[in-house]
Amino acid sequence: MKRIYAPTTGPKDWKRLLARPDRHWKAMFSAMSVAQSWEAADDALPREIADLLNTSDDSDLHGAELLLAIPEYQVELPGGSRSTQTDVFALVRTRASLAALAVEGKVDETFGPTVAAKRSEGAGARLSFLHELLGLDATATANLRYQLLHRTAAAVILAQRFRADSALLVVQSFSPEDRWIEEFERFSSALGVQARKGFIVLTGEVGTGKTTMLECLRDWLTQQSVEFAYLFNSRVNSDQ
Repeated sequence: MKRIYAPTTGPKDWKRLLARPDRHWKAMFSAMSVAQSWEAADDALPREIADLLNTSDDSDLHGAELLLAIPEYQVELPGGSRSTQTDVFALVRTRASLAALAVEGKVDETFGPTVAAKRSEGAGARLSFLHELLGLDATATANLRYQLLHRTAAAVILAQRFRADSALLVVQSFSPEDRWIEEFERFSSALGVQARKGFIVLTGEVGTGKTTMLECLRDWLTQQSVEFAYLFNSRVNSDQ
């Protein structure tokens, strides 16, 4: 695990950190979408994540301020040779505490194999660790997505490492259909918490590609036969 990190100058600096840049660094894929979102936030939390924390039922998470964000951050886990790699590790100061966020970006990608599938592949030792760390009943998690377990474990481990009061897994979804939200809700229910959804705000200076990205999204939605509304003029009355 690396302990020395260099600052980024823009989204393209995130590309070299990917395990498979040629495969994952594409428009409308989560890696590029997350990079563009965080870089556009200008050293702050992306608007939708800040709003998610500031409207939380836990008032201790209000007043969220980004202290540190590291893309593609690896966290070692017992019971296996591979680390888990969060799309973004963010250390956040809130009104009353310090919070460690493991951010998982999604557009159209799934959460991968189930716990049952990974157990059949021989991941029993790591699964035992994850269940114990998260307080999950191993007899009731077969249909949960394995990725959600080890990404949440990363948040817990990072909170312990940085002595943060809260550990949060945040799925930053760019899917207009909220794809796979039911998988996240099932996992949240197993942990005894309620999943919450936010919204996306795309901001940036003139010439940074906001319109281009929206046009790419529009074309992709059309290809997927998704119904959507494109409002190019926000000055409309109630009838409109």
